[in-house]
Amino acid sequence: MSKRPNKSNPYDEYQRLAFHPYNVFLMLLLAGISALFLSFLAAFIYTRIQSGMKPLKIPPLFVFNSLLLMAAGYAMWSAKRSFHRDEVKRYLTELKIALGLSIAFLLAQLAAWTQLFSQNIFPETDTSVAYLYLVSGLHLLHVLAGLPFLFAFLRRATRQLAEPVSTLVYFSDPEMKLRLRLLNIYWHFLDALWLLLVGFFLVNALL
Repeated sequence: MSKRPNKSNPYDEYQRLAFHPYNVFLMLLLAGISALFLSFLAAFIYTRIQSGMKPLKIPPLFVFNSLLLMAAGYAMWSAKRSFHRDEVKRYLTELKIALGLSIAFLLAQLAAWTQLFSQNIFPETDTSVAYLYLVSGLHLLHVLAGLPFLFAFLRRATRQLAEPVSTLVYFSDPEMKLRLRLLNIYWHFLDALWLLLVGFFLVNALL
């Protein structure tokens, strides 16, 4: 007797298809961002060697900002865990924390630049300072670009999790699971990128 063919799994499109458009777009985006920042860091190294630029010390606030962004990434990871456990209140709270910490990172980064301005350290001061403003500013723009997506995701979650029936649909929706996973990947990428930038300039200050 021939076996009955298995019914198609509704989750296949989102869990097993590696080339889903959302996945492809995000991977291409992250690859492009990585190439952009690596090219700037390589240019910084080359320029410093060629022109003999002095070591550049970054403001201590840059290090504190790292903690804010890492905490936002952890909140995103915790929200993903709560999603799998169907924990509504915890899930929404962690999404709000992630959004709040990300906004706090932006404000703290503006404060760090203000600190540099108060010390009369401007992009035109020297080339190394210009690179610092450039890469930190680009990173801030990428965090800023992700906030509308996180806000829209949180708003949709708040609306759909307001009723028991829509809550069941929400937690069983494979597209929501995929979107949450992609948001996690993007935020963790921003964490890793910022740590790389801060570490790069900290090492540079010692050389």
